[in-house]
Amino acid sequence: MTTVEAQAQDAGIRPEPTIPRADRFMRALLRVPATDKRAARGAERAFRTAIIVSGIRCLITYLAVPILIPVAAVAGMIATPLSIALCLFAAVNGVIGVRRFWISNHRYRWMYTGFMAVVFVVLAVALVMDIGRLVGA
Repeated sequence: MTTVEAQAQDAGIRPEPTIPRADRFMRALLRVPATDKRAARGAERAFRTAIIVSGIRCLITYLAVPILIPVAAVAGMIATPLSIALCLFAAVNGVIGVRRFWISNHRYRWMYTGFMAVVFVVLAVALVMDIGRLVGA
């Protein structure tokens, strides 16, 4: 321990923890300037919203549409644009949630970021398929 560290410890000053390189990269990517512990509540709310929207989109796309298409041919014309809108809404809420997890310096920020990366891939695949379906119609 250096003299400066010893003096700081004697004065009751805790040294600034070093931020790992990966954390610095994610903070720069998400444009998170500083942490705010109060943002954790908002992060969890945004997470719930993104998951609910993704769930609703899946229910509409994979449950309601296959049941409704034989009943009404118009359902395909309504369901695809609705699915695209829900995909985009879920993606925006996902990004907001990830930012809030990083702003709050939540202890599960990396786990949530990885989970949302998988969700983003699923949303991107669904979006490409929906756009292909819309263009092909």
